[in-house]
Amino acid sequence: MFFSQAGARPQMWEVSPSEHKKWVEVFKACDEDNKGYLSREDFKVAVVMLFGYKPSKIEADSVMSSVDPNTSGILLEGFLNIVRQKKEVQLYWNEIRHIFTAFDRHYRGYLTLEDFTKAFRQVAPKLPERIILEVFSVNGVPAQGHSYPEES
Repeated sequence: MFFSQAGARPQMWEVSPSEHKKWVEVFKACDEDNKGYLSREDFKVAVVMLFGYKPSKIEADSVMSSVDPNTSGILLEGFLNIVRQKKEVQLYWNEIRHIFTAFDRHYRGYLTLEDFTKAFRQVAPKLPERIILEVFSVNGVPAQGHSYPEES
């Protein structure tokens, strides 16, 4: 549910009618006693049902702190907004994971300068090598023992 501090944001995603219906059904199933809202525990169960994990205390606290104090929990509209945002983030991270995997040609779990250079030669052949090298620098110092080529 939290975005990276780098400022990257997932694109808006259009919810299909069947997906929306599923979310409403999960809300209703988790709304014990038909209160019209989800308590903290109800919300945790709903997240497990939709995303397959139990939210951390920090995530639950964050969501519950945004609840209108005049209500006792998360109303349907608020729940749908939360789920939509979580789904957008999930899709965004899946896309990043897919791109990373495409770059990580040897399945090492990390990218080398060689991996990155080969990938960018295919997708952006006119990108100056200097830019690629800057990605692998830390505070202007080349990472992993690679040095910058001499500029002429």
